[in-house]
Amino acid sequence: MNVRYARRGLSSLVFASVALLSVGCGAEEKPKADKPAATTTAPQTSAPTQASEPAEQPTETLAVLKGQDGFELTVSSVERDAGGFLTVKGVLKNSSERGRAIPPLTRGDETEVLKHGSSFGGATLLDSVAKKRYYVLRDTEGRPLTTTGLSMLGSGKTAAVFMQFPAPPASTTEVSFQLPTFEPATLKLS
Repeated sequence: MNVRYARRGLSSLVFASVALLSVGCGAEEKPKADKPAATTTAPQTSAPTQASEPAEQPTETLAVLKGQDGFELTVSSVERDAGGFLTVKGVLKNSSERGRAIPPLTRGDETEVLKHGSSFGGATLLDSVAKKRYYVLRDTEGRPLTTTGLSMLGSGKTAAVFMQFPAPPASTTEVSFQLPTFEPATLKLS
């Protein structure tokens, strides 16, 4: 196939897709009040940018986990969504006096996760009542559904992070959050 015709066909496909999306998004129908809106979290596939100023401060602090080499993880939210997922969000801070590498152990030791680089794939939730451990979810290619690509953090710098797990049953009201090289913390679930 000639490259010129392939490009023309591809540009036509892109144009048609954009046109369909804009027509579909133009509806002004209001959602039904009796159904809660479902929320989803898209995995972050690139490294978060390090801001020269601290990351947006969480509105609520659920837990502060101390880690090695001056790292602190402040958990700001634990959200269940309608799809059966639980997302833990927070801010990682380097409170040491110099830039540090994120401990490699935070990505865990599973072969499938290790081949995708730095992540927080080693995080787990422990439901002590049901005696069940929940691991970070992975996509179909084995990538963990967490912040990835974060390898260094400068002195005093922060980075927003997230980890997504299968949601424990609605009857579970608290879990122990564990991340390698950090102390564990108990998180309340709503």
